[in-house]
Amino acid sequence: MKKFVVLISGNGSNLQAIIDRQKSVNASGQICGVICNKADAYGLVRAKQEGIPTFVFSRKDYESNLAMDLAIAEKIEQLGAELIVLAGYMKILTPEFTQRFEGKILNIHPSLLPKYPGLNTYQRAMEAGDSEHGTTIHFVNEEVDAGAIVLQAKVPIYPDDEVEDVMARVVEQEHQYYPLVVEWFCSERLVAKNRKAYLDGKELSATGYAEE
Repeated sequence: MKKFVVLISGNGSNLQAIIDRQKSVNASGQICGVICNKADAYGLVRAKQEGIPTFVFSRKDYESNLAMDLAIAEKIEQLGAELIVLAGYMKILTPEFTQRFEGKILNIHPSLLPKYPGLNTYQRAMEAGDSEHGTTIHFVNEEVDAGAIVLQAKVPIYPDDEVEDVMARVVEQEHQYYPLVVEWFCSERLVAKNRKAYLDGKELSATGYAEE
């Protein structure tokens, strides 16, 4: 069974979705720690309720981003984690960190990448008049939101939608598919090689395993 860590900064709803899936199926992976950069994040409460070890790393305690990332990397290796799952971790990782764990970091981003990397993706999609939005699960490299895509799930944007409406649809997709992709990795169906994603030995397309 592969051990993995989840990195969070806030509410931890995707963390909860992963925990719930692990309870309901014969999972191939096990969360060995939850790492957070915000001491008051509710996701830490979720982890503690499940008996999962939690670790807080605050930027103010380190002289640089790199020093903080090196400390986190050491903790991850102490825990024996083979996968790092970013679930609402609102801090850009240093290149030294991403290179150290190349092919072992997954992230989920609320847009259909390469559209709308970064923040405020819902507002940007709606202001552009897009008819659809969605979520992208991808491997992480040094570039922000630019690693090999594993899976995308789309949702419609209707003319009378508010941002909250679109967000609710996207979050529902995230909770369904992020735990699935984590399981793919832990069961060794999903691997990253030469900055490309492979599922069951077949290279995924540029937009990954697309789900409508």
